[in-house]
Amino acid sequence: MHQNRLEVSHFSEKYAVRKMMEEDIPTIFELCRGNRLYYEHCGRQNTAEELKNDMTITPPGKGQEDKYYVGFFDRENPGGEKLVAVMDLIDGYPDSDIAYIGFFMMNAVYQGRGQGSSLITELCGYLKKSGFRKVRLAFEKENPQSSHFWRKNGFLDLREVPREKAILIVAERAL
Repeated sequence: MHQNRLEVSHFSEKYAVRKMMEEDIPTIFELCRGNRLYYEHCGRQNTAEELKNDMTITPPGKGQEDKYYVGFFDRENPGGEKLVAVMDLIDGYPDSDIAYIGFFMMNAVYQGRGQGSSLITELCGYLKKSGFRKVRLAFEKENPQSSHFWRKNGFLDLREVPREKAILIVAERAL
């Protein structure tokens, strides 16, 4: 296990990145509220309780030291930093040389301009320098926005995983 292998401030050169805390839930909630399509497809509700759970839940065999629930903030936003994206990243899951993106959502205001792709490209570069060989994630098969975004960013389908309300596509990108 790699304790604190990653430095969140290096996830992006363009955006200020920091670990999100419980007091950030209202800000995260507002960002998520603007992405109705995601919630329509995943069968989950956008609630403060769900967000609080997302901030702490880890896959089997992983602890809080492996979890990076972070926010990307626009430093150039007039009137203070604005939350551009939120991400849940697990260090070393399911293998030590794989980083797992459990959740990624862009602020709807920033979508459609290549900023999400740029952010993922930056993150992948940093992860490669940090010793990872791959990045893995899963998305809902029937969500056209997610499937297009991840495939456009070099993630290749590995397998389908049936869930209660959806079929997930497990995808991976080599670094």
